[in-house]
Amino acid sequence: MTRIHEYFLFTLQKLCFSLNLFHLSLKINGFPIRKAQALLKTIQNKTETDLITSIEFKKQEIVEFHLKHNSFYKSFAKGVNPQNWESIPVMDKHHLQHPIRERLSNGYALKNVYINKTSGSSGNPFIFAKDKFCHSLTWAGFIDRYGWYNLNFNTSKQARFYGIPLNKVGYYKERFKDLLSKRYRFSVFDLSDVQFEKNLIKFKTTKFDYINGYTSSIVQFSKYLKQKNLVLKTTCPTLKACIVTSEMLFKEDKTLLETQFGIPIINEYGAAELGLIAFQNTENEWIVNTEDLYFEILDENNQILPYGEEGRIVITSLYNKAHPFIRYDLGDIGKLSKKSTPAKPILDTLVGRTNDIICLPSGKKAAGLTFYYVTKTVIEDDGNVKEFIIEQLKIDTFKISYISSYELSEEKLIIIKEAISKYLESNLTVIFERKTALERSKRGKLKQFKSYL
Repeated sequence: MTRIHEYFLFTLQKLCFSLNLFHLSLKINGFPIRKAQALLKTIQNKTETDLITSIEFKKQEIVEFHLKHNSFYKSFAKGVNPQNWESIPVMDKHHLQHPIRERLSNGYALKNVYINKTSGSSGNPFIFAKDKFCHSLTWAGFIDRYGWYNLNFNTSKQARFYGIPLNKVGYYKERFKDLLSKRYRFSVFDLSDVQFEKNLIKFKTTKFDYINGYTSSIVQFSKYLKQKNLVLKTTCPTLKACIVTSEMLFKEDKTLLETQFGIPIINEYGAAELGLIAFQNTENEWIVNTEDLYFEILDENNQILPYGEEGRIVITSLYNKAHPFIRYDLGDIGKLSKKSTPAKPILDTLVGRTNDIICLPSGKKAAGLTFYYVTKTVIEDDGNVKEFIIEQLKIDTFKISYISSYELSEEKLIIIKEAISKYLESNLTVIFERKTALERSKRGKLKQFKSYL
């Protein structure tokens, strides 16, 4: 970035931060954020009984709307009874891989809806639409949840650990958006100690209010702080919280982040096509969004599972009239806490994606992140291994690629293989490969387990 660019951005920054720019930008683009916030408050003020009644009404209403006004959904859900929820078919990403114009409801066009595309982390990316009021409700939800930790979208400075386009136009476009949103973006493509030292200098000289971004990148920064025996809150006293998203947060990693950052670590779960799904409150509960979404856990036969049982996460967007997301299988596996109620579902665990399943020679199946967790507890105990990923090459063969300060010893390799035999099954072939860098997605995410079966 040249000095002219730096001066321009600095001058614009001074002008922008005197305004409630986040709200203003939404309003300019036709998103009725104030109206959405008013509805959100109305929903939150309902009694438990009224909220449950309201959710049931909205479920039926959104199905009836799309059966009447959306030819794609009418064809997809032939002959369903909106009053019989279990008769409504479950849709997934494959069902939605049609041209977006074919999936829009009557009265909606590309020019009057919010258009975006999924990240493609499931292997099935597609373009989707949300009507502008629905998208405003999404933002209202984020604003509300961040407020639990005294974070303000208009005024709180964000340290952002996300990917960024490397071409000149895309780069400056994202930097400009960061400017308007009062955030500074750190690269997730360079996780070297040299870059982390630069990050640390930025934290020393900037009054950041919170950190937000990909779990794996933020965890790597915390390991650097541990290596330096530093607590980030001491370096940057204005920090209030750290919000991790898009990737799994393990218990050990959360403990490390809490220790090295010295601030609350908040687990966020969302999806581009749906918005905010669950957010951790100040009592360490992962609260499911019931204001504009309906959340279900289903088994392989699409039967609703009771609280405490693990299954597929299926979600209905209650307010999206532009495009149907009704009983939409997100591709994730999780379970609700037994303490949940219809008015207050609590997400207990998020295991991973349905396409991240380990299939073993014995016929046994396990979540890919279970394998990751088993090896993680063994190979990271001495701080040598910085990052690693696991790939299933054959039914009985796995490859562990890792970045480390030095090669793993034969003794350590034997311990890892024994742990894998104990928690999965014996007679598996495990290949180890030390690398200088691990492959990340274009957005900078690290896919921790991948099966080629």
